[in-house]
Amino acid sequence: MAPRNPPRAISRRSVVLAGTALALAGGRAASVGAAAAQGGGVRPYTIRFSHVVAEDTPKGLAALRFQALVQERSGGRIGVAIYPEGRLYGDHDEMQALQLGAVEILAPSLSKFGRIGFAEFELFDLPFLFPDVASVRRITQGPLGQRMLARLQRQRLVGLGFMDNGFKHMSANRPLLTPGHFVGQRMRIQASRVLDAQMRALHAQPVTLPFSETRRALALGVVNGTENPISNFWTQGMHTVQSHLSLTQHGYLGYAVVTSQRFLSALAAPDRTLVREAMREAMAFANQIADAQNDNALAALRAYGGTRILVPSAQDMVQLRAAVQSVHQGLAKRIGPQWLQDARDALKNAG
Repeated sequence: MAPRNPPRAISRRSVVLAGTALALAGGRAASVGAAAAQGGGVRPYTIRFSHVVAEDTPKGLAALRFQALVQERSGGRIGVAIYPEGRLYGDHDEMQALQLGAVEILAPSLSKFGRIGFAEFELFDLPFLFPDVASVRRITQGPLGQRMLARLQRQRLVGLGFMDNGFKHMSANRPLLTPGHFVGQRMRIQASRVLDAQMRALHAQPVTLPFSETRRALALGVVNGTENPISNFWTQGMHTVQSHLSLTQHGYLGYAVVTSQRFLSALAAPDRTLVREAMREAMAFANQIADAQNDNALAALRAYGGTRILVPSAQDMVQLRAAVQSVHQGLAKRIGPQWLQDARDALKNAG
């Protein structure tokens, strides 16, 4: 079975996008605008929502909730087509597709914004910055998170909000409980300078791969291990190719839901409000179920019995934290120390 998004196929698709999507998007925006002009948006149209995870993850379920809300509240006038698991666009090309108008809504992981010019989003990748989900939300639902979303306007993107997927844990075909266990391991990561630095600080070799190719790469030994929330680990079948899961809870994985200014401005004002409100409710739903989904996946893993689930000791955690402190310093130098200071202040001053 070939990977869903092999590099050459992505390359070819990107060329097609570059050549045709501007015309396609222009025509689509015009048709949406015309629909809005003729009776407040009476003619039906479809919002394309692309993402790279399974439908039974928090993000996948949020997309389905958004679909149901939009279609119900518009009386079927507005449709939502969902493309999960990278079936339409993958990690390499989804942002380009959005900017060119070939898709209307994405929910990329926060790591992906660094490589398109918003390095401050890599704050969320820092290991051991957040002790729990409540602390994450002090950023995402506070002034700092709103400032980050507002900056997306520089590339004509509109940030609709944040969604949780929970905390990441390390997996491999061996325990990964202390820095010594990582030495020489090839670890799949998202394209993030922070995650690259994190693995190097642990003396592992970081390998950037699209999410949709990760399980196959693990099965073939292209990489030895990876990091994921348990819901992703379970729904992608990584437990069938990884013998050990170490519950390190070292990093957070979340998403920013984004659309384009061009698409949003083409909607009639009532439809714009409808879309924003439906997405707000869908994101709240995802945030409510994220912990439960990860707990359910962990229970399923324990019942499966084929993957050894390990819990680091207090001393293990002290060693892991110490090993990656340089990653925080490196990011502060790159994006300016004020971003990190503002994040720490928000965490310290809350409640």
